[in-house]
Amino acid sequence: MALRLPIYMDYNATTPVDPRVLEEMLPYFTEKFGNAASKSHAFGWTAEEAVNVGRERVAKLIGAQSATEVVITSGATESDNLAIKGVAEYLQDKGKHIITTTIEHKAVLDTCKRLEKQGWQVTYVPVGKEGLVDPDDIRKAMTDQTVLVSVMLANNEVGTVQPLEEIGKLTSERGILFHTDAVQGLGKVPFDVNATNADLVSISAHKMYGPKGVGALWVRRKPRRVRLVAQMDGGGHERGMRSGTLNVPGVVGLGKAAELAMLEGKDEAARALKMRERLRTLIMDGLDQVFLNGSLDRRLPGNLNLSFAFVEGEAIMMAIKDVAVSSGSACTSASLEPSYVLKAMGVGDELAHSSIRFGIGRFTTDEEVEYVGRLVVEKISGLREMSPLYEMYKEGVDLKSVQWAAH
Repeated sequence: MALRLPIYMDYNATTPVDPRVLEEMLPYFTEKFGNAASKSHAFGWTAEEAVNVGRERVAKLIGAQSATEVVITSGATESDNLAIKGVAEYLQDKGKHIITTTIEHKAVLDTCKRLEKQGWQVTYVPVGKEGLVDPDDIRKAMTDQTVLVSVMLANNEVGTVQPLEEIGKLTSERGILFHTDAVQGLGKVPFDVNATNADLVSISAHKMYGPKGVGALWVRRKPRRVRLVAQMDGGGHERGMRSGTLNVPGVVGLGKAAELAMLEGKDEAARALKMRERLRTLIMDGLDQVFLNGSLDRRLPGNLNLSFAFVEGEAIMMAIKDVAVSSGSACTSASLEPSYVLKAMGVGDELAHSSIRFGIGRFTTDEEVEYVGRLVVEKISGLREMSPLYEMYKEGVDLKSVQWAAH
């Protein structure tokens, strides 16, 4: 099979819609176009039934007891906002303290910053050099005012998978609600709402081969019922938690994507891991001064985040322009600041600026991995040949001891 350019290796930013997902969605744009809230005729009933199937498939993927716990949203950002602001508003008389981590997605961090402006206290627990949060740090941060802990399942930039079961045990013992943004990890690593003692879970379709613009927030009903205040008012849809006409084709796609993730996720993860390790070996055997960001053991199977000393990330991306990769996460790539995730892990500015995230997924081929691995080695070797700093490093100069003259 001939290699086709450009090559997509940014599966952590988004995924293509699986053809099987699209096939199931298509009738709901034209023939079965009813509004799921129309209770008086067959068009509405058909749409409602399709939505219910979508909910059930999402519930099964995360080990939830009931499909009615699945609240449909426009995606992960809305789900994170609804979970955090909704709980904060409902429980503000009980306490005004939230715990999260320094490497959460901006949808969580910016939501917490908004609450701080409204008088809430937020503790941002640090992470270690591999991007892992220590559950004991969560425990130490808890007070009698804490009403919510929010920790992601897996980091979107460095792929680190967090110890949610240990954190969930702590929140459960203290009667504190536990939210997780599970978007990056669902379908790639094992996750179960009961094993983790989660109370609220954010889900997105477009990270697991479903359409963009649709997601869900799972809100626990049993054994403890989680309540929150709606952030969008209107017709009282979604058990009053999120008003708005449902995107029926989107929900169908979300459900099918969840079903495929449940059926094929384990095999797919093994395949992605094998390809990621081949790519890592090709690059790290072919170049010196390459550093892995994040944990090698507790990591998403398809995520590879590397820093290449003596080369700027932007220069690398230009050199390998036929390969779609990312320097930092897609949501922050417009910024010239080094990745806040890498900085929180203690990575210095130079290495943070030279980091590239490779994302391997369902449609990545072995041929693409071989091509990209060899291309990266070739192009970075070329870029380093033009680097005076790399030349000094090769000559054994201790760059930290060099006194640079001011102009």
